[in-house]
Amino acid sequence: MSEPLVLGIETSCDETGVGVVRGHTLLADAVASSVDEHARFGGVVPEVASRAHLEAMVPTVERACETAGIALHDVDAIAVTSGPGLAGALMVGVAAAKALAIGLGKPLYGVNHLAAHVAVDQLEHGPLPEPCLAMLVSGGHSSLLRVEDVTSGVDPLGATIDDAAGEAFDKVARLLGLPFPGGPHIDRAAREGDGVAIDFPRGLTARR
Repeated sequence: MSEPLVLGIETSCDETGVGVVRGHTLLADAVASSVDEHARFGGVVPEVASRAHLEAMVPTVERACETAGIALHDVDAIAVTSGPGLAGALMVGVAAAKALAIGLGKPLYGVNHLAAHVAVDQLEHGPLPEPCLAMLVSGGHSSLLRVEDVTSGVDPLGATIDDAAGEAFDKVARLLGLPFPGGPHIDRAAREGDGVAIDFPRGLTARR
């Protein structure tokens, strides 16, 4: 029996992502970014992101199928990010996934965005030990997760209560007058800048 062929749709933020996997083998990973549309605002604008997903969805699905060498009717199931993420952006992805599932007569699976970050590691490194502890640091999340079973048992243990690492990078970049997205520009400035230009105090590591 061959492994299932699954088409996945991701629209939790500003990128429209469509992947095709057979079992644990990645066959295609098509991405459409709307970063240029958000750059003039200095950050992701939810309404702009939603409209960009609408425009990019069909071409991105077609590109993923072409890369994987499959037709839509070949897939065994449809998967889609169901949260967390931007509400409007998620709605576009879920609506597209529902339409495909109904039109093709295939099962539809909602996927937790955080669990997917952990699960995708298996494509490169194989099965994870269960249970395990996962650290997730992305544009919108900085979290510790207890992974009992990657398909159903991913529980948040703790997370930043204000900004995730990616959000902090973008805010600092804005203060420094650097373009959006801030991460690559701050990284470049740090590597090319003068590391001793400012004499920062050394943190206290022990009682005197």
